[in-house]
Amino acid sequence: MSAEQDPVKLMKQQVGQAAADLVKSGSIVGLGTGSTTAYAIEYLGKRLQSGDLKDIKGIPTSFQASVLAKEYGIPLTTLDEVDRIDIAIDGADEVDPQKNLIKGGGAAHTREKIVDALAEQFVVVVDGSKLVDRLGSTFLLPVEVLPMAMTPVMRAIEKLGGKPQLRMGVKKAGPVVTDEGNLVIDVKFDSIDNPGELEKTLNNIPGVLENGLFVGVADVVLIGEIQDGKPIVRQM
Repeated sequence: MSAEQDPVKLMKQQVGQAAADLVKSGSIVGLGTGSTTAYAIEYLGKRLQSGDLKDIKGIPTSFQASVLAKEYGIPLTTLDEVDRIDIAIDGADEVDPQKNLIKGGGAAHTREKIVDALAEQFVVVVDGSKLVDRLGSTFLLPVEVLPMAMTPVMRAIEKLGGKPQLRMGVKKAGPVVTDEGNLVIDVKFDSIDNPGELEKTLNNIPGVLENGLFVGVADVVLIGEIQDGKPIVRQM
C-alpha cells in the first residue's frame, strides 16, 4: 500500500490541514509537537507559500517543531518578543469528554503547556484512538523532573498511589532527556478521578517541573477517524 492510499496517514494529514485552516493572517501561532501536528506545520508552510496566509509567526514547543517550521518556511519568534499567542495547534495522548488531556508522549509537555495555555485558542488534533472516558486509562501520565530530585519525587508519587517509572531512551543508552535537560517519570494511576486536583498536587512536589495533565486548556478538539475506509474529520 502506497503512502497516498494509507488511510491513517491521510487522516492525520486531513486533521492537520483542518487545524491549519483555522489560522488567520497576522497570527502568532503556537506550533505543537508530534506526528499529526507535523502535518499542520507542513500545511501552514504551504498556505504561506501560496500567499493564502500572510505575516504569521510561529512559537515552537520543541526542537522538533522548530526544525519543521524552518523546513516549511514559517518564521519563528519567542515569548519574549510577543504579547499574545492567537492560536496553538498541538496533539494529545488522551482526551476525555471534558476536553481535558494527557500529553507528554514526546516529552515536550512543559513547553507545550506554557505555549498552549497562553493561546487565545488552543486547537487539539488527534485520531479517534486517543479518546477515553477517563484520563489515565490507556496512557501513563508523564511528569518532568529535575534529575537531582528523581528519587524523592518517585517516592512522593508512590505515596499518592501512583506507580512511577523512569522513561528510558530508545536507540539511546540511559534515560530520555527533555529539551530542557530534565528526566521524565511515567506514572500509572489506577484512576484519575480529579485531573485538576492531581495536576496541582503533582506540580507541588519539589523538583517536579510540570506534568502532562492539561485541564481546562483545550478549546477545540479535531478528531480524525476512518469510516468505510475513508478519512473524516469531526469536531468534539
